[in-house]
Amino acid sequence: MKKDFGDSISNKVYEYRVLARMSQQELAEKVGVSKQTIFVMEKGNYVPTMLLAFRIADFFDVDVNEIFTYEKGDHGNDV
Repeated sequence: MKKDFGDSISNKVYEYRVLARMSQQELAEKVGVSKQTIFVMEKGNYVPTMLLAFRIADFFDVDVNEIFTYEKGDHGNDV
């Protein structure tokens, strides 16, 4: 059974995309995913693979940590 630590990944994909004046479809085509993937990622309902996260960061020419932020949950005393 998997333990839920409550960790999450937030992102600034929407902000970077809007600043670049791109549609979700345009960004999706540039990084090799569907428009739906970009949509759910921007809504916070999908955590991308590391490969996709790096592709997006590379496309915007920024460090992956500029777009994606790890937020540690409550691990209690177990970790």
